[in-house]
Amino acid sequence: MNLRVLLLAVVTGSLPAQVSFDRILQANQEPQNWLTYSGTTMSQRHTPLTQITPQNVKNLEMQWMYQARSLEKFEATPLVVDGIMYTVQAPNDVMALDAVTGRLFWMYSYAPAVEARPCCGRVNRGLAILGDTLYMGTIDAHLLAIDAKNGKPLWNVQVAKPQSGYALTHAPLVVKDKVIVGTAGGEFGIRGYIAAYDAKTGREVWRFYTIPGPGEPGHETWQNDAWKTGGGSVWVTGSYDPDLNLTYWGIGNPGPDWNGDPRPGDNLYTDSVVALDADTGKLKWYYQFSPHDEFDYDSVQVPVLADMDWQGRARKVMLWANRNGLFYVLDRTTGQFLLGKPFVKVNWMDGFDEKGRPKRVAGKTPSAEGTQIFPGNQGGTNWYSPSYSARTGLFYIPSWVEYDSTYFKIPAEYKEGERYTAGAPRSTIGGSNAPGGPLTRLDEEGHGAVRAMDPKTGAMKWEFKMADVTDAGILTTDSDLLFTGGRDGYFFALDARNGELLWKVTIGGRAQNGPMSYSVSGKQYVAFAAGNSLFSYALK
Repeated sequence: MNLRVLLLAVVTGSLPAQVSFDRILQANQEPQNWLTYSGTTMSQRHTPLTQITPQNVKNLEMQWMYQARSLEKFEATPLVVDGIMYTVQAPNDVMALDAVTGRLFWMYSYAPAVEARPCCGRVNRGLAILGDTLYMGTIDAHLLAIDAKNGKPLWNVQVAKPQSGYALTHAPLVVKDKVIVGTAGGEFGIRGYIAAYDAKTGREVWRFYTIPGPGEPGHETWQNDAWKTGGGSVWVTGSYDPDLNLTYWGIGNPGPDWNGDPRPGDNLYTDSVVALDADTGKLKWYYQFSPHDEFDYDSVQVPVLADMDWQGRARKVMLWANRNGLFYVLDRTTGQFLLGKPFVKVNWMDGFDEKGRPKRVAGKTPSAEGTQIFPGNQGGTNWYSPSYSARTGLFYIPSWVEYDSTYFKIPAEYKEGERYTAGAPRSTIGGSNAPGGPLTRLDEEGHGAVRAMDPKTGAMKWEFKMADVTDAGILTTDSDLLFTGGRDGYFFALDARNGELLWKVTIGGRAQNGPMSYSVSGKQYVAFAAGNSLFSYALK
């Protein structure tokens, strides 16, 4: 179908989207589209498109800009299906746009049934698609199905109770005939979970509690009934390996955030990655990055899956840049710890034991007088997407370098629907999650950076320093380009092989979503959000 016919089909309400799950699994075979949050279910945020190269990237120019009718943070990554772009204007307006011109075809605006107060803004990170249906989580913890042809709602199910602090902020993940989401709200003492819903009806198929209850494996890691308010939120989209039929999700911090006294033990499965059977939700394995976390080091980052040679043999691995400042390689079949090394300054741990458990440094815990910890509360990285390029063999991390927080321990009492953090934040750089948190700053040598890591050794191969810290994700291409942005109001392209700056443009606001790429009629575009606008760039 050519573009003119396709646009007519949208206007008349007969768009044949029909995005089968097989198409999603084979997304690399149709690089003109972007069919799931991280590009593919492997979550590498890498495109095979090559029209834009290190030689011609300087010729990029803006093709269109969409100005959102919202002053909330623009954190969504768009989907593109055969020339139509689908995205979310925060908190919960779904839009269909012409991917060539930015023209708005339709908008569906969802009005929350109750006032929702997530910890970190009224945000939404995107959509999922299957068949002719779009799926969106809402700020008041509902899951919606929307007709991709015309924006009409098809079904609406309540996932959790927003009055208790629950919300849905990440893009759902489609696996087979199911739509999988996890609950945000860790700062409110929720009991988090991941759940799968039938894509046609919205019926819940399975649920996995990230905080195990009595009789469930891992419950022994909680004492004093603290599991009831244990946190364990989810607010970044997971990944899926079809060969293993496992879906992988990063789990957030325990509650209360900065005082571990009410919750003795390791506090599973907070600050972990869990591998779940995609059909049943049963736990296959887990790895806990930060046992008994007292630094708000949610392990809610993107699980990046790769197949590579590992010490002389082919291996299915998971690459993970963690908020706690450490880069990890795990075997994604078994969860075996293979490698862990700091990618920024770290002082809370010093090495790993033979099982891959971090060795804590004595005295490096929150205290009444305050304790300086590296990395600080926002972490060495956070929810913003990394990228892996099999061409260069490098893993690219948007990083906060030489960054610390002073952590204070204070008492806390749980009250449903109210913050349960046991901290009173003050931030000198605007880096705290929300009002109230630890004192935060960057050292004189501190900065934001893109850091390129060799996954086989954990060694940094190059660094691109920024003038400010970054909240932007990273995109790499088969032409060895890297696209990203920062808080300093620039979007730029680097040589993915060595970090050389090749092009940059002023965008009038901080970039804070994951860039993506698509093509229409043979023309490649790079799209990203900055401030309250969505931009699309292509060659002249």
